[in-house]
Amino acid sequence: QVQLVESGGGLVQAGGSLRLSCAASGRTFSTYALGWFRQAPGKEREFVAAISWSGTAKTYAHSVKGRFTISRDNAKNTVYLQMNSLKPEDTAVYYCAAGFTATMRIDDFGSWGQGTQVTVAS
Repeated sequence: QVQLVESGGGLVQAGGSLRLSCAASGRTFSTYALGWFRQAPGKEREFVAAISWSGTAKTYAHSVKGRFTISRDNAKNTVYLQMNSLKPEDTAVYYCAAGFTATMRIDDFGSWGQGTQVTVAS
């Protein structure tokens, strides 16, 4: 398994930007697909974006497509989520996850970080 630690969350005004980072431990980082998920208070955890092990395949939730960008740097064992044009409905705890396939399904990801809070003020 790989250990994941998210950072970069915070409070931002609507229309602003944040970049989340997820640092991973383990020499096999480059073999994992990585995903970002989020969970708002009182709601189920939902898919945000995923990227294949090579970085060539990316998938986004419809609600964030065109505003968020997922990327990875295998040399730094880090995956990023650039979030632009943030909306109050983007407020949630954001989780990084590692798995074998870049899918939208939570069950396909076996390793999870602790999460980082993103709050978007209107």
